[in-house]
Amino acid sequence: MKKLLLLLLFSAASAQNNIYWQQHVDYKMDVSMDVKTYRYKGSQELVYTNNSPDTLRKVYYHLYPNAFRPGSEMDMRVRSIKDPDGRMVNRIKGADGKEIKQSRMMTLKPEEMGELKISNFKQDGVSAAAKEVETILEVTLSKPILPGGKTTFTLDFDGQVPIQIRRSGRNNAEGVELSMAQWYPKLAEYDFEGWHADPYIAREFFGVWGNFDVKITIDKAYTLAGSGYLQNPNEIGHGYEDSGVTVKIPKKTKTLTWHFIAPNVHDFTWAADKNYLHDILQVPNGATMHFVYKNNPKIIDNWKKMEPEAVKLMQFYNETVGKYPYKQYSVIQGGDGGMEYAMCTLILGEGKLDGLIGVVAHEMAHSWFQHVLGSNESKHPWMDEGFATYLEDLGTNHIAEKKVDNPFSGSYLGYFNLVNSGKEQPQTTHGDRYDENRPYSISSYSKGEIFLSQLEYVIGKDLVRKGLKQYYRDFSFKHPSPNDIKREMEKISGAELDWYLTDWTQTTNTIDYAIKNVEGATDGVRRTGVSLERIGRMPMPIDIYVEYTDGSKESFYIPLRMMSFEKENPTPEIKRTVLENWAWGNPNYFFEIPRAKSDIKTITIDPSGLMADVKPENNVFPAKTK
Repeated sequence: MKKLLLLLLFSAASAQNNIYWQQHVDYKMDVSMDVKTYRYKGSQELVYTNNSPDTLRKVYYHLYPNAFRPGSEMDMRVRSIKDPDGRMVNRIKGADGKEIKQSRMMTLKPEEMGELKISNFKQDGVSAAAKEVETILEVTLSKPILPGGKTTFTLDFDGQVPIQIRRSGRNNAEGVELSMAQWYPKLAEYDFEGWHADPYIAREFFGVWGNFDVKITIDKAYTLAGSGYLQNPNEIGHGYEDSGVTVKIPKKTKTLTWHFIAPNVHDFTWAADKNYLHDILQVPNGATMHFVYKNNPKIIDNWKKMEPEAVKLMQFYNETVGKYPYKQYSVIQGGDGGMEYAMCTLILGEGKLDGLIGVVAHEMAHSWFQHVLGSNESKHPWMDEGFATYLEDLGTNHIAEKKVDNPFSGSYLGYFNLVNSGKEQPQTTHGDRYDENRPYSISSYSKGEIFLSQLEYVIGKDLVRKGLKQYYRDFSFKHPSPNDIKREMEKISGAELDWYLTDWTQTTNTIDYAIKNVEGATDGVRRTGVSLERIGRMPMPIDIYVEYTDGSKESFYIPLRMMSFEKENPTPEIKRTVLENWAWGNPNYFFEIPRAKSDIKTITIDPSGLMADVKPENNVFPAKTK
């Protein structure tokens, strides 16, 4: 009986641990910004709900601004990595006249550094011990938080906005005064893997889902934009006031307090400048879009042309993945390139029109793949960067005057170059742990995009698109893992895809199939034998297209045995023959075409180009000559 009771208790505990859960936060922050010194002070109240099955005795906070100092981990990484981010270095000449890339953080003066200091930390009114280690604050709780329990943390913080080097900061290259990303004490995420208190070295983020109530007091001349809904638009003005309302601010009033509420997000970002323009467009049956950019005559025309294209992109994304769930989205000039945030993006705004549309297309796509589907950007950057790139390429092709058959081709070229360089690392590599920046970028953006575009080849485009919509429905406002997207595609298609996730993301195995030999029959029968070879380690189902000398076409499909799946004919107008499946353990495969060799003009493995075969030159018969 005792053994039975223990077994039941163990089973119940295991079942509990297998149930999805996630932590929850409710932030209230009140901050005042001194625009002369770029220092800010604030208070924070955070109600933390422990939905985990674990008792928590410590919590961790991110103090991101502390990275922007000489000698920080971020600084040392920039100094030591072979190919530092060009935005983070000064190019100077050494004694020998050669160019040296010097970390910009090395030369920061005290008033140019980032800083975020915490004081008066309390848990439910009782002081708790807090230890700061650069960008991480470790707090030993005054009392543990039990499973299902809530607690309230309060603290005061004092910060200094650094010269803009990476993402956040003041006075960026285009003159935007304040790009306030990663600016506040942010509670680290705790999930089924434990704490994710990663130091800020350069890569991206992972946050706790919750609600933000933020008040920002700043010089009245500044226009703000960012996460959340402005609660007092008719007191603030700056283009936010209701139609027909005139906002008059007395001359003696020096500052305004902007009050924002951002529901169901995992971060809060804002930007501010004295010379912002503010346009508003409405997405039909969708969100209100705000466009906030510098009053610079050189860029106004491009921004005005970009805005309706952004509306079209949001409509397309709504249709392709699922409806954007917030009532507002803002495109804001700021930062150092393009970076996604809750309900908004910060982008550089002085480029050419095509580039402006491209960066908006990518960063807005992150509103689905990161700010609704909140994967861990640090551990799995390919899940947000790659999927956003996939949606971006579909979207820009959709709104383009001249459309292309394969909008993903650029990512395939980047991936092939990475493979040939010998510098590829598995996508399971933590974002900070890549040897160089370029392999990180290609692995995350290009190879991450190919994960989905190649799935169109593996199971079919329609099933991938249905799978993405189901993924969005099932994991909105959650933290999906790589296995979750794999399982969604399995459930929607009926295919076994464990091999695909394993080989593509957890190894550097490559795909290389070849037409080894084509021989006509010698017994007078009109048939041709085709020998194929798997050279690469990663398996694939195989589509083969045959074009005959009389202009007719035929296709052959070889299922992959370990998939237990037969893909629908992607070209139903062409006759297709489904052949015996191909087992991975056998590197060779033979089949026959019921026509004479003299009738055959070409044989091609995957003419779609969606299978990432690293040597496409051996996919064609007759072999192409250079």
